[in-house]
Amino acid sequence: MSRVWQRNEPDSPCVGICTIHPATKLCLGCARSTREIAAWPAMNAADRAAVMSELPARSPAPGRRGGRRRLKPER
Repeated sequence: MSRVWQRNEPDSPCVGICTIHPATKLCLGCARSTREIAAWPAMNAADRAAVMSELPARSPAPGRRGGRRRLKPER
């Protein structure tokens, strides 16, 4: 099966988990910022590739803290 229309640029890193972390302001699914997500359709291939190369080093959600539940004594 051949593709009729093909673009020579990076595909979107979106994985369909579109939730922005309140502290990091990064998407939990793709690790892009809201600014990068909004600008994606207008970016050229070089700009998209630059963003894609940064994503593996990003941590959209900081490590878990213990939280109060741990401090409560067990019953």
